[in-house]
Amino acid sequence: MKIAFSPCPNDTFIFHAWVHGLIPGAPELDVRYADIDITNGLAANPDGPDTPEVMKISYAALPYVLNDYALLPAGGALGRGCGPLVLTANGTTDPAYLSGRRVAVPSERSTAYLLFRLWAAQNVPGGVGEIVVMPFDQIMPAVRDGKIDAGLVIHEARFTYQNYDLKLMTDLGNWWESDTGLPIPLGAIIARRNLDAHALAGWARASVEYAWAHPDESKAYVMEHAQEMDPDVTAQHIGLYVNEFSANLGDDGYGAITALLGRAMKEGLVPEFDLDLLRI
Repeated sequence: MKIAFSPCPNDTFIFHAWVHGLIPGAPELDVRYADIDITNGLAANPDGPDTPEVMKISYAALPYVLNDYALLPAGGALGRGCGPLVLTANGTTDPAYLSGRRVAVPSERSTAYLLFRLWAAQNVPGGVGEIVVMPFDQIMPAVRDGKIDAGLVIHEARFTYQNYDLKLMTDLGNWWESDTGLPIPLGAIIARRNLDAHALAGWARASVEYAWAHPDESKAYVMEHAQEMDPDVTAQHIGLYVNEFSANLGDDGYGAITALLGRAMKEGLVPEFDLDLLRI
């Protein structure tokens, strides 16, 4: 079965056991390692010859693909204290600085960018200027070098932005949590609707639980693919992004997803869809 997820430590930690044939009854996986902007695009073309049956995408991209894909309640990324960050080189914390300026984002259909748009609508007078999409690992160097006025960053950038002499303008996760009291939905695991979603979710959950029970077994695999090779940063990344919601969305997880996408739908930032499609 074809699957696509990022090379980031949380994804490789979660799927290590399944990828390596350690989950009884689970199908063999043909893995494509791809950043979220790539998988968002793949999901938008469900009939494409290279489109995997299962993949990780942004929750912000979910409304566009729910007719073809089901959301699996295991394997994804939600949590608290793990939201995207808005960074600058000049250290300002005043959102008005962004008015009319160039901001780099990792994907136009990323959850990070959706949160940024909701936040900016409330906090940036007149709105930002140009939005520039670039791979997430290129954003911090671009801000540092003055090519971009601000950057919206995800993944392990939370732990490494100080290495680029960048400063935090705002933590969008903290903003979301203080505004709603809910965890922040980041990455969703989706599967073609002609597959057995319950079985797939069970195998994903088993892979998460195996990773927790045998944390040392996945280390070499995780480090092989990590874009930030510092073992301490990798461990922090896994500790933050792999949590109870990775094993089971539960009522809190579904509540957070409904709140985010419902608000985005109300603001016209995503297409209208039936919220009942979120559950299998």
